[in-house]
Amino acid sequence: MTLSVDVVSAFPLPQSAAPGIGFRLRIEETSGACVHAIALRCHTRIEPRSRHYTTEERARLYELFGHRSQWDRTLRGVTWSQSSLVVPTFIGQIEIDLHVPCTYDLEVASAKYFHAIRDGEVPLVFLFSGTIFNAGDAGLRVEPVPWDLEASFRMPARLWTSAMDQFFPGGGWLRLSRETIDRLQAFRGRQAVVSWDEAIVLLLEAAAAGEPA
Repeated sequence: MTLSVDVVSAFPLPQSAAPGIGFRLRIEETSGACVHAIALRCHTRIEPRSRHYTTEERARLYELFGHRSQWDRTLRGVTWSQSSLVVPTFIGQIEIDLHVPCTYDLEVASAKYFHAIRDGEVPLVFLFSGTIFNAGDAGLRVEPVPWDLEASFRMPARLWTSAMDQFFPGGGWLRLSRETIDRLQAFRGRQAVVSWDEAIVLLLEAAAAGEPA
């Protein structure tokens, strides 16, 4: 059995419980056999070496990859997600959506990368594994998904922003310790500011000016 997979499109997941992006997969089996089902697993990875970066993007990627002079050593693939789906019975080819979750937790490497890339495309590779179930005259036969089954896709960077804006319009999310939140809340009270944004901006401006907070 010969399988191939192409990623034909991508879109923010509508009305989902959490941010995510859907990828439309076209799966083709060329021998003419009936595929009863596929339990498909997918490792989705960002390939940062496959695009160029602006000065602003390099600055935002500093925490992830270091200074530009280090990129020959540090610019490596970034794991985005491990996903799975069940492909139903088909002969020839089928199209099906793979759902990949997103996070705005900036302690996660993939979120750092997506946050840094505002324009252009994000080069992705999809590495597949799993189990194929074939229905034939001899009954049901089980075989593994070929180890070298993969697909590449250049996703518009704006899709990640669109997916996140459905949950955090114009903003983001940071995980802070309770102690840090207590200190920020006390600072807000002392400075008589209303929002967390304003409190953090005041702290950043004070730090830039060399003033004590």
